[in-house]
Amino acid sequence: MTRIGKTLKVLHDDLRKAFIPYIMAGDPDLRRTAELVDVLEDCGADIVELGVPFSDPLADGPTIQKAAQRALQNGVTLSSVIELVAKIREKTQIPIILMTYYNPVFKYGEERFVSDASSAGADGVIVPDLPPDEAGGLIRHARKAHFDTIFLLAPTSTDNRIRKVAKASAGFVYYVSMTGITGSKLSMDLSIESHIRKIREASEKPVAVGFGVSTPEEAAAVARFADGVIVGSAIVKRVGGSESDLRKYLLSLRKAIP
Repeated sequence: MTRIGKTLKVLHDDLRKAFIPYIMAGDPDLRRTAELVDVLEDCGADIVELGVPFSDPLADGPTIQKAAQRALQNGVTLSSVIELVAKIREKTQIPIILMTYYNPVFKYGEERFVSDASSAGADGVIVPDLPPDEAGGLIRHARKAHFDTIFLLAPTSTDNRIRKVAKASAGFVYYVSMTGITGSKLSMDLSIESHIRKIREASEKPVAVGFGVSTPEEAAAVARFADGVIVGSAIVKRVGGSESDLRKYLLSLRKAIP
């Protein structure tokens, strides 16, 4: 079982839900990113999602797009993010998921990417523009390395798609709470609960919900149905501000997620 799986099992056994914050690697720089991982863990994060900057992030809204552009201007690459993970691993064992688009992985080489990322201490990957139908090679290499592949489901996903994504996912299933981009406003209604129920009927794997969660109230509402709550854009917005304000916000999220 991977670090992600072990963490989620412990939380489940303790009747607790996972707090999964997202930050962009290299924004404002790699040194600060390593410090921010410490801040996230100190404020109660259970798993950290580390974004890899890409020039055309189709699933991301303006906040994360701008963060990616700043990181790219700093010369941050997939290779340097993997090296960063190795440095972070010198201080912490918190599970780390890389969130990257497929083009950098393709250029790097799927097998080499999985080998290097897992050796550095990363625990899994999310590739939002790579559906499981086309991810056979990545999944095969990842399974050999005990490296989790996390795929996305959306409100529009059919029953057949739910079964396919649940089967291909390792670690957890990522449920996108809306048909939109990161940073969009979350609309809480009964559909989220019903969709998560459908996923649970197809698989016993944990389900984490992301996209649009920004307030403690929204995090608490999502946590009633999901095994984990992912918060990205709202945290990225605060990275450039004061650390005390960031910590206060992170702690408010952690308190809201039981």
